[in-house]
Amino acid sequence: MARLAQTPGLTDVQRSILETVREFADKEIIPHAQRLEHADEYPTDILDGMREMGLFGLTIDEEYGGLGESLLTYALVVEQLSRGWMSISGIVNTHFIVAYLISQHGSAEQKARLLPKMATGEVRGAFSMSEPETGSDVSAITSRAVRDGDRYVLNGQKMWLTNGAYSSVVATLVKTDTGAESVYGNMSTFLLEKEPGFGETAPGLTIPGKIEKMGYKGVETTEMVLDGVTVPDSAILGGADKVGRGFYQMMDGIEVGRVNVAARACGISIRAFELAVSYAQQRKTFGQPLARHQAIAFKLAEMGTKIEAAHALMVNAARLKDAGQRNDVEAGMAKLLASEYCAEVVQESFRIHGGYGYSKEYEIERLMREAPFLLIGEGTSEIQKTIISRGLLKEYKL
Repeated sequence: MARLAQTPGLTDVQRSILETVREFADKEIIPHAQRLEHADEYPTDILDGMREMGLFGLTIDEEYGGLGESLLTYALVVEQLSRGWMSISGIVNTHFIVAYLISQHGSAEQKARLLPKMATGEVRGAFSMSEPETGSDVSAITSRAVRDGDRYVLNGQKMWLTNGAYSSVVATLVKTDTGAESVYGNMSTFLLEKEPGFGETAPGLTIPGKIEKMGYKGVETTEMVLDGVTVPDSAILGGADKVGRGFYQMMDGIEVGRVNVAARACGISIRAFELAVSYAQQRKTFGQPLARHQAIAFKLAEMGTKIEAAHALMVNAARLKDAGQRNDVEAGMAKLLASEYCAEVVQESFRIHGGYGYSKEYEIERLMREAPFLLIGEGTSEIQKTIISRGLLKEYKL
């Protein structure tokens, strides 16, 4: 293992898992990522390998067929997968968030029915909060679930679903009329089950098609249209008595998601550094390798320092969550720093590559299109600053 982004205090099992995943990334992901990404092709063979390794059940309890590993283990796995190709980590990210939500907030029936199939990857999860007219302002969602006897009828349009097509269960936040004074107490999370694919994948539930993107290709991002979707009240995450708790459940999942995005950013940064430090030692200008020029050597020093700082914050946020402590501020800090540093590290690597970095033959071209997504996903940098400042002002209130 290289010097950068090492994590002290890991168990033998954790180290073994990470070595296996790193080897998998080196042999099965990196050699194929360029071709698959440029073709926007779903990485079926890579996913089959991940299923064989049990990665879809990495954090699911052993009683449900998973490996029962921690958030930290998962984040470090995501870091390695993203080092190979960020889209691969995206496929497991929303799946993991949904598995986490069911594990933490689901009813006994939901856990017993869904988690064993999620652990094998037979059932994969998607996560849905955003809508076409709302992004960071979750309170402004308009999708609704109206009670009809012992059932609910859902209508609305959701946006930016990673795994929207290939998933079989979508954790979906909608408004419900519970009579709460706060808008956040009038939201519920439904577990909407469907068939994988595009079109009408369940009665009234349509996945229109794939959204074309600048980067983050291979994994599909979709809309979801709800037109009279009728489900029993047992479809509410946690059961019928958890109506109105959806916002708080989803925010719990988002904290986990922000650690994941930080880990993705670290993985991309590590790969960008690897590409830069290799190129800088091979490419010669003015009679010596680029790395011998102080201007380039200083860039490498700054890149490595940023990777170390981002990785440390990410690990800290994961460990706090694993310890059962609140980590909203720490997860926000990790996501903010890691995503901003990722964009900077990737751009510096791009500059070191010079004209070759603009060629599609070089990996850094792909990373330049992937890094910006992390500035937006799971909350923009401005949202993270809002969360961090509120937390700090509360802690240091006069």
